[in-house]
Formats: sequence, C-alpha cells, structure tokens
Amino acid sequence: MTTSEVRIIHVTIHVPIERAYAFVHRPENFPRWAAGLADSLRPTERGWVADTPEGEALIHFSEPNVFGVLDHRVVLNGKPDVVVPMRMVPNGDGTEVQLVLFRQPGMTDADFKRDARMVKGDLGALKTLLEAER
Repeated sequence: MTTSEVRIIHVTIHVPIERAYAFVHRPENFPRWAAGLADSLRPTERGWVADTPEGEALIHFSEPNVFGVLDHRVVLNGKPDVVVPMRMVPNGDGTEVQLVLFRQPGMTDADFKRDARMVKGDLGALKTLLEAER
C-alpha cells in the first residue's frame, strides 16, 4: 500500500459558514483568492480551464452541497490527476476551512514547502476577503 505525505492547512474565518460557502463554492470566485488560478481560470465548453506552467488544465469542482465539500480535481494532459480535498465546517459563528495538500510523486521537499506556503497564502487571502465584506 502506498500513501503520500500530506499537509492539512486550515484557517478560521470569522463569517458564518453559509456566507463563506456561498462565495467559495462558485468557481468564478476562485481567482479572487486562489493565486494559482487568479489570471486564467475561465469557463469553456469543456468546463473550467486554467493555464499552468505545464499547460492548460481542466478543473473539475464538486457540486454545491450541504456538507461543506469544496473538492476539486486538476487534470493536465499526460499527468496524473491532482485531487484537492477541501472542506468548510462551522466553528461557532465562524467557519473553519481545511485543505489537504498531497505531496505529488517526484515533488522535491522545496516544491512541497512552496506549495504549502502558496495554499496558506491563498487561504489567508480568502479570510481577508470574506472578513472585509462583513
């Protein structure tokens, strides 16, 4: 059995989960807080597409749901799919956002740390954005 190294990155956002989820579950809002998708995420006839250093990626987002699931899958030609589990759960009057970052096969320590910093920055940007709109 093979497993991957993971980092669970989380942030507490001081807005109700209903409001936080209503914003984040919409792919068109990802560029407002997710730096990796900021400039290029767009709807196409094939679904949501983003430009990456490795080429065009198809992004599949989970359907809106009552469980706070915000998973998405990144599909690049010739590469294994990257699954990004993400959840929102109530935390009192606020929201806890959790993302599981999997270390991809062949990823260096430096690249894994860089990805973790980027995700932490993205979640921080989401917190700032949502809390500023209170």
